[in-house]
Amino acid sequence: MAELQLQHEVEPEVLNGGDLNEEREGADTSESVKKKRRKKKKNKATAPAGTNEAEVDGEAGGVGDVMKQLEQQTLEDKEKEEDGEEDGDEGENSAGKKKKKKKKKKGLKGQTDPPSVPICELYPNGDFPKGEECEYPPSKDGRSAAWRTTSDEKRVLDKANEEMWSDFRQAAEAHRQVRSYVRSWIKPGMTMIDICERLEDCSRRLIKENGLKAGLAFPTGCSINHCAAHYTPNAGDPTVLRYDDVCKIDFGTHINGRIIDCAFTVTFNPKFDRLLEAVRDATNTGIKCAGIDVRLCDVGETIQEVMESYEVEIDGKTYQVKPIRNLNGHSIGPYRIHSGKTVPIVKGGEATRMEEGEVYAIETFGSTGRGAVHDDMECSHYMKNFNVGHVPIRLPRAKHLLNVINENFGTLAFCRRWLDRQGESKYLMALKNLCDLGIIDPYPPLCDTKGSYTAQYEHTILLRPSCKEVVSRGDDY
Repeated sequence: MAELQLQHEVEPEVLNGGDLNEEREGADTSESVKKKRRKKKKNKATAPAGTNEAEVDGEAGGVGDVMKQLEQQTLEDKEKEEDGEEDGDEGENSAGKKKKKKKKKKGLKGQTDPPSVPICELYPNGDFPKGEECEYPPSKDGRSAAWRTTSDEKRVLDKANEEMWSDFRQAAEAHRQVRSYVRSWIKPGMTMIDICERLEDCSRRLIKENGLKAGLAFPTGCSINHCAAHYTPNAGDPTVLRYDDVCKIDFGTHINGRIIDCAFTVTFNPKFDRLLEAVRDATNTGIKCAGIDVRLCDVGETIQEVMESYEVEIDGKTYQVKPIRNLNGHSIGPYRIHSGKTVPIVKGGEATRMEEGEVYAIETFGSTGRGAVHDDMECSHYMKNFNVGHVPIRLPRAKHLLNVINENFGTLAFCRRWLDRQGESKYLMALKNLCDLGIIDPYPPLCDTKGSYTAQYEHTILLRPSCKEVVSRGDDY
């Protein structure tokens, strides 16, 4: 546009060639007039008719300078024109601009490093990424479950619960981004307290912690080696992560009580790779086997078969990988991490069936020890009994502590570090009193034999009416 406007402005001067000759005879010989004359003669030289070749030849030395000036002016005009168009777009096409911004926010381009932007702000339209959607396994008599994916009735039921599925997906996306961040910096030599606090700080930011509406679902488990589950450091714990450690990172997020329970194992020494492969394969097998009307005992039998097919060689000794028989997966309810049903990882479990609309944490534990755990070490995990009624409390400190727990955690699990974070101190006697009364349940660390190694992988699955969604699935596992 700028170039076209410039040509239209100079054309009248080209047509009035005679007048220009007269003007030049009596013109002032100042520099400004000379420059104007050179520009006009340049334009005359480019005109197809009415040009004065003698005049152009006479001032050939100045034409080069004039051309440079014209090119510079043209570039400046073009830049101004483009700036004007951008300003115009902001005013006139503001709706279009907003649409473009929405598209940008829809992806993950807006996330920072380290992650700090809440997931709800990355996806302002509420369309959170779905997990891995799978067809349900065929029934025992060979009937396919593919009809569920095309059934209009099941699709309507799916949409009716869309708000619930969306809460799970938001919490799952926060979990994916946090664990990806943790993998980028976790290394030997770090204290377990530092690892847990950095992970939890990031998780709180991404989930946009808001009381009981959004936050952490349970304390970060970082059980090491023979300790399989329920260990998180208390204040003053000096434990340091080492190169030859097998560390299970198990943490949860929730939105409106819809909990994502997902775990993975971190190692630095490649000698443990086969152990991790066995447990990861067993977990994926359990996920594949799970589905509506599937018996829980069948899932456990399949998991055991896969896990025990692996052998691992560690420091010259060969071990069969054993499933830890007294650790299980479980159903998940609103604000309730263990909501009643257990998913065994060995054969011989309950014949109870999975049902439509339920949510499960499918987790497996593999061990080089005896394949069973017991309570050991100092307790750090606690959780209010979901079914407890009114219990009279005599100790004023215990009453106060229960109020703090109800206000900040409800029926979600918590740890002593989190009570410290709330400003509580000298609460151990009150906490013991609440445990003795059955209001709070302690969950001490669960350990196999010393010297053994344990690994864990876990995912949360949604048994939607139309399909099974592994909502916490990511590119990592």
